[in-house]
Amino acid sequence: MTALVAPDTARWESWAAMIRDFGGTTEMHGSGHWFLEGDPVPTAEGCAAYVLMTEVTAPADLDGTRVPSSYFWITDGTGAPDDEVAGFLHLRHGLNDFLLEEGGHIGYSVKPSARRRGHATEALRLGVVEAARLGIERVLVTCDEDNDASRRTIEANGGELEDVRNGKRRYWIVS
Repeated sequence: MTALVAPDTARWESWAAMIRDFGGTTEMHGSGHWFLEGDPVPTAEGCAAYVLMTEVTAPADLDGTRVPSSYFWITDGTGAPDDEVAGFLHLRHGLNDFLLEEGGHIGYSVKPSARRRGHATEALRLGVVEAARLGIERVLVTCDEDNDASRRTIEANGGELEDVRNGKRRYWIVS
């Protein structure tokens, strides 16, 4: 199973192991960590700082890229406290010019050791459900043109390709 859970310091060791599995933050595409202040540091203190930052969303577009957002961790189970953190999902509540062109409403990333198990497909489905709860009727999800795994994940969730811009495939999913 796959679940979306709110970031929580009780899971810091699993979260830190996930960051190490990615090989650091530069490979955590779709996680939305760059919308926060500073890179996540895989320690108990770093997790606490990260969790605190994810609890507050930007009240307005601060720099042309950030909008109010919800952050989730993807777990490999039902969301129980002992589930392993398998990835991130970042749900942006609206679109500004940058997000409309390239970023979309939802970004997600699954750590390398947990890929090819259906976590991304289910996490995106759950993210679309969360978007619907926010009143977002059509969800924009993008991926790099050459990212076949993300293309398949988006299409498995009903994504309809609108076009390709700046090397990004742009899909809409009805929530």
